[in-house]
Amino acid sequence: MNIADIARLAGVSRAAVSRYFNDGYISKEKREAIRKVVEETGYRPSVQAQTLRTKKTKMIGVIVPKVASASIGRIVEGVLSVLNESRYQTLLAVTQNDPKKELEYLSAFHEKQVDGVILAATVLTPEHKCLLKTVSVPVVIVGQQLSGHYCVFHDDYHATCSLTKLFLENGRKKLGYISAIQQDQAVGAERFRGFQDAVCGMGCEELMDHFVTASFSVASGYEKTRELLERYRDLDGIICATDSMAAGCMQYLRDHKIEVPKQILVAGHGDSDLARVTTPPLVTVHYFYEKSGEIAVKMLLELLGQGKTALQEVKLGYEIVGLKDNRGA
Repeated sequence: MNIADIARLAGVSRAAVSRYFNDGYISKEKREAIRKVVEETGYRPSVQAQTLRTKKTKMIGVIVPKVASASIGRIVEGVLSVLNESRYQTLLAVTQNDPKKELEYLSAFHEKQVDGVILAATVLTPEHKCLLKTVSVPVVIVGQQLSGHYCVFHDDYHATCSLTKLFLENGRKKLGYISAIQQDQAVGAERFRGFQDAVCGMGCEELMDHFVTASFSVASGYEKTRELLERYRDLDGIICATDSMAAGCMQYLRDHKIEVPKQILVAGHGDSDLARVTTPPLVTVHYFYEKSGEIAVKMLLELLGQGKTALQEVKLGYEIVGLKDNRGA
């Protein structure tokens, strides 16, 4: 079978069949006639021939830092929920939290192996910013704000600010904070800035230095809780930059016979499955990760189809789970 055979069986021109397979405009009647013939014959066009003819691969590159992450998994689910309804396929690249690997994959995709890229970024170095200016395919960044680039990100600053104020309003006056690395602008710098501005704004400036920095794991949350409590005794609340850190924190407190939340109230960020299986359930911040993936890929598809998009930077809201406050998307 070839395009000419499909056209003859469907009673349309070869040009109409070509437009059908390349998402061009054809009437509903012709599209339905071609679709029926394609289904009956099982015809599939040659991907290699299409690529040579159209200079399009029909592939979207998705670069993520790791797969064992609840937030990244939900972003990818959002991306796939849209791409699975399109004619595009996904090429997933996992960097294992190595910024240099991100640069390598961006460079590889720059060589037209894909039509566009979704970058779930954690650290945006000067090298990233330089490369992003020269990449020949459109890139949409998820999870970080980068001025002048297409991006979908979360209101990390106000989420942590609101959460911290709620702790203080609920009588938790001796707070500690377990931060992520500051090189991660969203999870590290913005959430930490939200904590510091909140305690300062509530007249508790002495709490601004009550922090330690952990890596993105339960084990690190456990160890850093020990360090935090050794430095600052008599804490009655601990806010963590991620749910994984918070789960490790709660495990440490449980092992050392410190009651949660009676003695120390613990909160995380991410509203992951961990937040629901801890005892008691973890206070946490829900971010709209799936929605961010959906919006990012829709922006990318607009860029691929029209060369432009109505939106360049999209900031999503949050909801605080377990304490009375919320900010919708």
